[in-house]
Amino acid sequence: MTTTAPVADARALGLAHYAARAALESVLIRHGLTFRQHITLRSVVVAEAPVEHDALVAQVTGSLKVAAVEARDVVGELVAKGLLTAEATQVRATDAGHALYAEVGAETGKLSARVWSGIPAEDLAAAGRVLALVTERANAELAAMGA
Repeated sequence: MTTTAPVADARALGLAHYAARAALESVLIRHGLTFRQHITLRSVVVAEAPVEHDALVAQVTGSLKVAAVEARDVVGELVAKGLLTAEATQVRATDAGHALYAEVGAETGKLSARVWSGIPAEDLAAAGRVLALVTERANAELAAMGA
């Protein structure tokens, strides 16, 4: 008896995305963060320098496919929580923001290691190529629709 591997398609991608996101959000909620806040905080923390507010909004808008006003609101939420600070046109992570990101990262790193454990490197490379192509094509479709 032969077993055929499932074909990657939009449904399989969606199921993987939602399962992984739900696992991540189960960690984030314990730390008082939403998914959007985590992605935005990460963008500033990994920059290791102040980030232009408008560039951050554009990055979050592009990554999360949300309206600019929503991205600005998330930045405001993180400032209100004391995780980011806004100075003139720049945003930077506070010590509390760095600490929370590190704490969440340590916890999600363990979770991620369990999820990805044992997947052969060549499978990960192939999946990475396919996902990059799907992302590129979906972004092109969005651009063509004016979204």
